[in-house]
Amino acid sequence: MRVVADDDRGLLLWHPAGSDFARIVDADGNTQHEVTIDRMREPRLTVQTWTGYDILVLMPPDAAHSVWWFFRDGDFAGWYVNLETPYVRRSDGVDTNDHLLDIVVTPERRWEWKDDDEFEARTGHPLYLDRATAAAVRAEADRLVALIEAGAFPFDGTHTDFRPEPDWPTLRLPAATTARVGRQRVSGRSSAGLSEK
Repeated sequence: MRVVADDDRGLLLWHPAGSDFARIVDADGNTQHEVTIDRMREPRLTVQTWTGYDILVLMPPDAAHSVWWFFRDGDFAGWYVNLETPYVRRSDGVDTNDHLLDIVVTPERRWEWKDDDEFEARTGHPLYLDRATAAAVRAEADRLVALIEAGAFPFDGTHTDFRPEPDWPTLRLPAATTARVGRQRVSGRSSAGLSEK
């Protein structure tokens, strides 16, 4: 992801359609959405192409979520709230763990849960969420829904007119990105490599 800003509001990142991203896929083509990591057969980290939308991502410091602005053909198409652990910086990027539950928000601020069935099914699984963590994730989600309904930052129109610089290229991951995945506690670990502005 390209770093657009890194300030007191957090990391603001750009990821255009056509760029690379990494995903865990098993020998049968399943992702962690279809099957838990402990049931995946020969899971590997694979490089795939991001399609559909360009995204602008805000990762606020110490926050248990990120907010994504979706753009299609340059037009704002809505927000996506990803519930996740607060990010931890690395020398070349950040790490976070996905908490499965998401919120999809239209430009008119109508919202709906995404993957709430997966969130409920994985709560209590030893490699995913214990009940206390799940309750904290729900509380954070409810707090964000209140911001959405109030039209408060970041759902107040901020960044809906964002335009990338015309010379920003699509982003490529290094060829060595693919690897076998162990069976350690993962709960949807995400790593973002960052490029300079």
